[in-house]
Amino acid sequence: MCFFDAREVRRQMNRAGAARRPFLFAVDFELHEGLFVEHPLERDGIGFSVAGIGNKAAFLAAAGDPAVDHEAAVEPFPMEEAEYLRRFDTVRRGLLRGDSFLANLTVATRIETPCSLTEIFRRAEAPYQLCVPDRFVCFSPERFVRIAGGRISTNPMKGTISASVPDAERVILADPKETAEHYTIVDLLRNDLGMHADRVSVERFRYIDRIATLRGDILQVSSEIAGRLPEGYDSRLGDIVFDMLPAGSVSGAPKSSTLRIIRQAEGSPRGYYTGVFGYYDGRTLDSAVLIRFIERRDGELWFRSGGGITASSDPRAEYREVLEKIYLPFR
Repeated sequence: MCFFDAREVRRQMNRAGAARRPFLFAVDFELHEGLFVEHPLERDGIGFSVAGIGNKAAFLAAAGDPAVDHEAAVEPFPMEEAEYLRRFDTVRRGLLRGDSFLANLTVATRIETPCSLTEIFRRAEAPYQLCVPDRFVCFSPERFVRIAGGRISTNPMKGTISASVPDAERVILADPKETAEHYTIVDLLRNDLGMHADRVSVERFRYIDRIATLRGDILQVSSEIAGRLPEGYDSRLGDIVFDMLPAGSVSGAPKSSTLRIIRQAEGSPRGYYTGVFGYYDGRTLDSAVLIRFIERRDGELWFRSGGGITASSDPRAEYREVLEKIYLPFR
């Protein structure tokens, strides 16, 4: 048994951190359920890789899924644009009322692919990977928080563009909507870190990550924010992580009123999508936002994707963006 009420995951993270015992954890977006596994490198029931450290080989061997590279195709069956626009309008009304400055709107797209969840996990190229058999696979490019040596840092990711766009880096960095969105999230994450850390500062602002996909590379814009934790923080790892949830980059600002808008617009829980997961090795905790996420529901596969909405957002451009984020992370 590795699934628990989210409050129990928080408590177990505190206890294991105080004892410097390694663990793997995850928690869903709504903070209802989570998973917790001590000494996960010795286990093979759930597959993970965090910055190259994990149990991928042992998990795949135990899964027994033959290593056959199917054609890396994915066919989406997206929701009608009219339905997306209806949800977008719900968010926009909240923005115009002043209930939110930025809200992350997400959708689920049914997909068909010859690749199983396990094969996607095996072939994925991403810094943060998690596979729960028959439930979901995640290949996230976005760090949530890293805690090591008394330093806590976070790397919110906001702004996406195809690398094929002429002068793509300049275009994305000059885009006023993307710039405003990024400033908002950086400010929110500074405040979140400040709940437990001192001397919080932005160490890198709006740098570019390049991510490979089957349809070509994409560029994503990130920043790095960091602070210093007080002594004894290991015994509060669960508190530190949970107090920052849900992650600002996949919710919005201000959080409480924005979450009400999200619930109204999306109409159903996100589950583990846009939650967080991470690995603690006894000294360092590294974690990621659960984006780039495929789940199995009722025998079908669903790719979850989304984007930040501001008052100046173009609804049709946002609809295109959530579809452009549907990819398999293979070369």
